[in-house]
Amino acid sequence: MTRKIEVIPPQKIWLKQFEQEKSLLEEIFTKQIIAIHHIGSTAIKNIKAKPVIDILLVVKKIQIIDNYNQVMTKNGYECLGENGLLGRRFFSKGGDNRSHHLHVFQDGNPEILRHLLFRDFMNSHVEAAEAYSQLKIELANKFPEDAESYSAGKDEFIKNIDQQAEKWDAARSEQL
Repeated sequence: MTRKIEVIPPQKIWLKQFEQEKSLLEEIFTKQIIAIHHIGSTAIKNIKAKPVIDILLVVKKIQIIDNYNQVMTKNGYECLGENGLLGRRFFSKGGDNRSHHLHVFQDGNPEILRHLLFRDFMNSHVEAAEAYSQLKIELANKFPEDAESYSAGKDEFIKNIDQQAEKWDAARSEQL
């Protein structure tokens, strides 16, 4: 079955869904956790998004996370290994009706800062967030059943925002 790409208006429930899943993850990973963050479009204020909660789990040792695959499966997650990104463990929940994506990185991985800066930059720059929201709508309309093309269509925009976010963060650090 092909997943339909649907971009919907922001939902107040997204934060609650994150908090509920965070509690579950804290029970599962206990002593491995350094931090748990809500990332992705559902963590950006007032933008349209696919209704999938992206969660960033920062852990002490990435290799140990593979030992949790069985318990994650019991809790509805599909364990997808690195899923194309070296040093990550990726889990998806909800099957064809995905509800959550869990991105697990070992403390110090540069992807952690990249994800957090993207979220924080977008929450501080309404125009950029609105442009991203519009792009997502256009891509969902153009590629309603083609997740690869939908993602590829966002790639250049995301890379551009990543660069802006790094400069923005450096400027904020200089002011401190």
